[in-house]
Amino acid sequence: MSRRLRIGLITGEYPPMKGGVGQHCAMLASMLSEAGHDVSVFSDVRARSLDDRVVVEAAAARWGIGIARAIGRWAERQRLDVINLHFQTAAYGMSPWVHFLPDRLRRPFVTTFHDLRVPYLFPKAGPIRPWIVRRLAQASSGVICTNHEDFGQLAWHGQRALIPIGSSVPASPRDTTRVREVRQAMGAAADAFVVAYFGFINHSKGVDVLLDAVSTLKRPVQVWMVGDSLGASDPTNGAEVRRVESKIRDLGLDRMMRKTGPLQEDEIAAYLQAADVVALPFRDGASYRRSSLMAAINAGVPIVTTRPTVAIETFIDGENMLFAERGDSHTLAAQLARLAGDPALADRLRGGTVELAAAFAWPGIVQAHIDFFDSVLERPA
Repeated sequence: MSRRLRIGLITGEYPPMKGGVGQHCAMLASMLSEAGHDVSVFSDVRARSLDDRVVVEAAAARWGIGIARAIGRWAERQRLDVINLHFQTAAYGMSPWVHFLPDRLRRPFVTTFHDLRVPYLFPKAGPIRPWIVRRLAQASSGVICTNHEDFGQLAWHGQRALIPIGSSVPASPRDTTRVREVRQAMGAAADAFVVAYFGFINHSKGVDVLLDAVSTLKRPVQVWMVGDSLGASDPTNGAEVRRVESKIRDLGLDRMMRKTGPLQEDEIAAYLQAADVVALPFRDGASYRRSSLMAAINAGVPIVTTRPTVAIETFIDGENMLFAERGDSHTLAAQLARLAGDPALADRLRGGTVELAAAFAWPGIVQAHIDFFDSVLERPA
């Protein structure tokens, strides 16, 4: 084992706040602690510790100009060896000030980019928007990318790693008794083809495309919206939920829709496994950055999603998922109909996701973080 490190995580969301980045950071903090390291988290005032081994500083009421001073005091108190900022455009209240933290803290600083999409700063910000994200990467001692798209964009950085996010949804064998119980509780007829959608609802998720697709299927269909729809970070989710609800009414799909509301992680796995397919028609294609996709893989279920924008060697069309074209309800409907009529294909995809889940297992993710932190600390400033 490497030397014992004092690691600080900065994240704009953390449980009980809802969000994939927050769940990832909570799991990462616990697993790093379990591996023998001292971990502290700096986050929103709503954050709470889920693990007695992890110190949570729930101090950020807003991420304004004074946040660097508060984070600096936290880093000094915790005597941190390395700081790991988890960056996502929609987090930190869209504040520009987090982009300047590496300069202010003056200690080994690793930024994990959950996405490189440029933030909205103010009207007519123009070229400042991509510049400020690039500057954060340049000022960081090392960068971790959670997906292939961002890893390619940061090819110029001398200290980078591709480390996928893990899922808080537990990997567990499919329990046929539990599957039957869940389907009965959701009122799914014996011949119903159950299509599950999991994740927050925003424009990039393509829920409207999914609704168009299922409206054309020539068979009994039930659509489950699994889990919380809104989340804590993206204020546009509420408006998108209202648009989706309006579209459901316009298409006359009310009878086939079911909503579970917020669920615990083990319940999420049970609902996903009870569906015949999990449909995730991302407008920007399947990617490691999507925690909902990681959850579906971990649950070991057939998946229909959209074709990635870059080559991802672990995602194999017809073996561990089916691809539809991005933004195309016709190819999505065709793939759903294909799966509904081919039980052998469904079984093959189910087995493929079980095998694929090994690539996103937490022990490997945690060790990759420790190795990268060590490499950053060994490199001259």
